[in-house]
Amino acid sequence: MPTRDHPPAGAPCWADLWTSDVPGTRRFYGGLFGWEAEDPNPEFGGYFTFLRGGIRVAGCMGDMGDMRANDTWKIYLASEDITKTVERAGAAGAEVVSGAMPVGDLGIQAVLVDPTGAHVGAWQPRSFPGFTVLGEHGSPSWFELHTRDHTRAVAFYRDVFGWETDVVGDSDDFRYTTVRNPGGEGELAGIMDAGRFLPDGVPSHWSVYWHVDDADAVVAKATDLGGSVVMEATDTPYGRLATVTDPAGAAFKLRTPPS
Repeated sequence: MPTRDHPPAGAPCWADLWTSDVPGTRRFYGGLFGWEAEDPNPEFGGYFTFLRGGIRVAGCMGDMGDMRANDTWKIYLASEDITKTVERAGAAGAEVVSGAMPVGDLGIQAVLVDPTGAHVGAWQPRSFPGFTVLGEHGSPSWFELHTRDHTRAVAFYRDVFGWETDVVGDSDDFRYTTVRNPGGEGELAGIMDAGRFLPDGVPSHWSVYWHVDDADAVVAKATDLGGSVVMEATDTPYGRLATVTDPAGAAFKLRTPPS
């Protein structure tokens, strides 16, 4: 995928990690992807970003006072008018965890829980657009929602973020919808009907896949660095995929696209 100056409206544009182990997280992702961790920013509560080749690729934050980190990755979707996005989300049944809030001159963020229970952020860029490089080693490759209510999820993101969608599969064995960019970037994200296989107690959730040149090698490196394997690297029509956790337990996915 090419570099981009600004994300298309409704596209995944950023991901950040809320970790219970900031020092360990900085070491792990630096060793795994070669990311460089910037210094925590006291203006933003200790939030810091990871750089890949000098370009910001992800964010991270530790405990926030009495609020303990839950060791999860969260994605953000681009909004051209975040106030309207939050209003539409509330009207469509979302929980507004945090309303529109400026983040310096970088942009305006909000945090929602969609009607199927998945946390998702919204981001209206100002000086910071979010991801500008995708589809290279250590950068984002794909974004996916696993939900127990596929029909409601598709309707929500269409209505709130203006998504245009295509049905890839519509059977009980495989029900999947992709988001397309009418501006020409191609497919942007997917929604999987995961009601049959999400374990009890695991809510609907978004995942980020990180592009890697060799999924097997990165899985092995993750374990060497103290992470754990959830799903070994497996060949699929969409590439060789794996799921791992960092040492604090935050899960994320790896993707080596088909050659």
